Amino acid sequence: MPPGLYYQHGDGDAPYTVFTRHQKLWIGMSASFSAMFSTMSSYIYYPALVPVAQDLGVSVALINLSVTTYLIVAAIAPAFMGDMADQAGRRPVFMLLFLLMISANTGMALQTSYAALLVLRMLQSVGASALIAITYGVIADITESKDRGGFVGVLLVFTDIAPSMGPVLGGAITQQLGWRWIFWFLVIVISVTAIAMLLFFPETQRRIVGNGSARVRGIYWSLFSLFQAKTSPYSTTISQPTRRWPNPFACLPILRDKGSLTVIFIYSVTYTVKMTLQTSLGAQCVEIYKLSYLDAGLIYLPSGIAGGIGSFSTGKFLDWNYRKTVSKLQTHSEHSANTTDTADFPLEKIRLRGIYLLILISSLGTLGYGLALMTNAHISVMILMQFLTGITTASTFTMTGTLLTDLNVERSATAQGACSIVRCLGAGAGIAIMQPLADAVGLGWCFAIYALLMVVEAPLVWLLQTRGPLWRRKTKQIVTTQPS
Repeated sequence: MPPGLYYQHGDGDAPYTVFTRHQKLWIGMSASFSAMFSTMSSYIYYPALVPVAQDLGVSVALINLSVTTYLIVAAIAPAFMGDMADQAGRRPVFMLLFLLMISANTGMALQTSYAALLVLRMLQSVGASALIAITYGVIADITESKDRGGFVGVLLVFTDIAPSMGPVLGGAITQQLGWRWIFWFLVIVISVTAIAMLLFFPETQRRIVGNGSARVRGIYWSLFSLFQAKTSPYSTTISQPTRRWPNPFACLPILRDKGSLTVIFIYSVTYTVKMTLQTSLGAQCVEIYKLSYLDAGLIYLPSGIAGGIGSFSTGKFLDWNYRKTVSKLQTHSEHSANTTDTADFPLEKIRLRGIYLLILISSLGTLGYGLALMTNAHISVMILMQFLTGITTASTFTMTGTLLTDLNVERSATAQGACSIVRCLGAGAGIAIMQPLADAVGLGWCFAIYALLMVVEAPLVWLLQTRGPLWRRKTKQIVTTQPS
């Protein structure tokens, strides 16, 4: 790990961050736009599966294997890269991920063998899959709990829209220019983003820049520094960080924490059901509704638009609800309630307020989707069900993603790496059994089972809201009693 700077509070009055609101918006939007490539890199490939198989002379089943291996790598890579970003900083890891993606996409545009495609898809997954985890780390660096929900909402707007735009772009490019131009397109867009991030994205990792006031050099410096004040009234202490190799097992303590694990389970169940709905959408629209491949790509848009609406509005709601609760508690209490450090602070109830309604609507929407396919209902019914599940699952992701960050502010990227392991493995299993299950019991009962799976989230939410404060208290006691 390259040398860096640790930040220690030298002034108790120092703000959490010295970045202005507009600077935080730039940082959050830049990182969130980069995270979009995590989901787009996967979905933009789907319309090209058949042409790729034909050009490489292999079966579609073998090309589907490249989708499976992508998900497997996506489950593992964020744990390694997240720990690296929590140690070495955000900028170096962003640049590394961009380099991996550019190299992998260039190779896939040029390769002529299936073996090369399989290896390069895994390399692409290493670069793309970790972007979301790093972005959550950036959000934790620059935001306090009172405005964190809005930034998470913006992040998920990008990552929710990308699965809808990806198939449309992939289908159009494949039809007009050929499947290889999908990867040239990614090379161009990612390269432009990488240059912009290299020039204008600041280092935010608090172990390195503290609240943003510490001066940096080398890979940590960017032109962004020119827009910051030359002097800061807040003191910082510089010391050398502990050196160690990034450890993919660093996420295991997070999975052992009861509160974090419960949040991850809720997130992962929602993600698994969401992925099965999205994976089935294109094929079922072609088979049942006789749509063209381009029209089948367009059918993803309602869910993506709904997801963007759900993420953004829920993020704003989380910030409003947090501030309202803090104000109310401060009015009726002598101590400050504006911290998640206190075990009596109702953090879990604040972040998950309204989630029971979201679970109910998501479950009914999933059930309705299966019934629409089973009965060959008008396509508008199926689109409506996709819209409902799109907006509610995105809202659930915003709530749980924000709460997981709140619980792991000092290791937020690593926490998202832990979440990736569970959600990607769960999604892989859910997708793998979907078609055999549909063949055995029919599409209606298949998605009824997935709807029932979502209902299981309700007792997990109840457990988290009732036992979460106690778990946080015990975790804090363990941390404070450990020798330094």
